[in-house]
Amino acid sequence: MSRFLPDNFTLMLVATVVLASFFPVSGVAAGYFGLATKVAIGLLFFLHGARLSRDVVIAGFLHWKLHLTILAATFVLFPIFGLAAGVLVPTILPPAFYTGILFLCVLPSTVQSSIAFTSIAGGNVPAAICSASASNIFGMFLTPLLAGVLFSASGHAGFSLDALQSILLQLLAPFILGQVLQPWIGDFIRSKKKILMPVDRGSILMVVYLAFSESVNEGLWKTMSLRDLGVVIAVNIVLLALVLLTTMYGSRWLGFSKEDEIAITFCGSKKSLASGVPIATVIFAGQNIGSIVLPLMLFHQIQLMACAVIAQRYADARKKQASEALVQSARDKKAATSAAG
Repeated sequence: MSRFLPDNFTLMLVATVVLASFFPVSGVAAGYFGLATKVAIGLLFFLHGARLSRDVVIAGFLHWKLHLTILAATFVLFPIFGLAAGVLVPTILPPAFYTGILFLCVLPSTVQSSIAFTSIAGGNVPAAICSASASNIFGMFLTPLLAGVLFSASGHAGFSLDALQSILLQLLAPFILGQVLQPWIGDFIRSKKKILMPVDRGSILMVVYLAFSESVNEGLWKTMSLRDLGVVIAVNIVLLALVLLTTMYGSRWLGFSKEDEIAITFCGSKKSLASGVPIATVIFAGQNIGSIVLPLMLFHQIQLMACAVIAQRYADARKKQASEALVQSARDKKAATSAAG
């Protein structure tokens, strides 16, 4: 039952949205808070760069077929499904939330949860580490570029060369600096994971609070209905189900091993909240960011619940297979003994 309950970070996100709904920051205070948020985001991506081992980056090129499959699911399959969802606009899906769905579809994969679920299911963990990390690195380039292509194709505005420049300065530059310093500070950063976790989560919560404060000040909750919220949740569920089925059965069709199939399924179906929220504030600066990141926040929890069930089923199937193998081995040994006697 606990696998269906929101994790602590999701509860903190909900609390942050509620806080912004009743006590939104505005005026001069919003300006100072926005500056502090940019500093926190820069620190977040610096830590991402400092944590990522060079060995992981190098190893990522070895199993290229698997990594290309995961990247294709993340940056090709998702956008195709996102564009297909455009048929629901505007009769079923409000345009503002469709922008959020499109943005969700061009984001990189998660790192921590992709690796964790791959491990639980008994998949190729080293490959998951490499692919999830590579997805986030490429995402800093591909996400803004794909956003521009998809929004142009669907008739939406929201991307410019200025946004790309901001991405490079606010996100990529700190990441590269962290990578440069990684040989000297990487081990220390990785050893202090629990101490530095508040920096990761705190920066995301700051961005969410600022984004929803701006949206609430612009009348977000006055224009959004429970029906709209239900539609967004339904679209997220269908989107995730389509990607999960495609990656799972597609990897089998391509001839991957069971361990690789698990890595492809979990890494190829995830979308990163940690990267998505900061990137949204840069790409959609000056727009109603709350309605754009809301689909991502909902998708975050849906993917955790769905993948927890799938990972456990993979693990149960592996245990059952191992148990049957032991039983068969015992039978073969007994039969061999009887034949010898």
